[in-house]
Amino acid sequence: MSEQTTTAPVVRQVDDRHRYEILVDGHRAGLTAYRDRDDQRVFFHTEIGDAHAGRGLAAILVEQALTHVRASGKRIVPVCPYVAKFLTQHGEFADITDPVTPEVRTWLDAQLGR
Repeated sequence: MSEQTTTAPVVRQVDDRHRYEILVDGHRAGLTAYRDRDDQRVFFHTEIGDAHAGRGLAAILVEQALTHVRASGKRIVPVCPYVAKFLTQHGEFADITDPVTPEVRTWLDAQLGR
């Protein structure tokens, strides 16, 4: 028998690291990273560890992160392909989503030192 998860996943914001993390049984299973640009939260990377793949954790993580963005009064810019795909399937966030523009990409590259 394989070991089963005993608790529901928990999403937390780690502001000083510019990301949201999803925890499974107290251990980080994945993250979605962002940078803030004025009133926009620019999401640029999402990952789930191989040991936790295929369990829907990325969707839980992104949905809770975007819900937090809405509550904070910010807008979403989905540079991350996973976040962009999630938004095409979840129209409830369309009213707070801004397009990815060349200016946003240039700004993000500068923020990340690319």
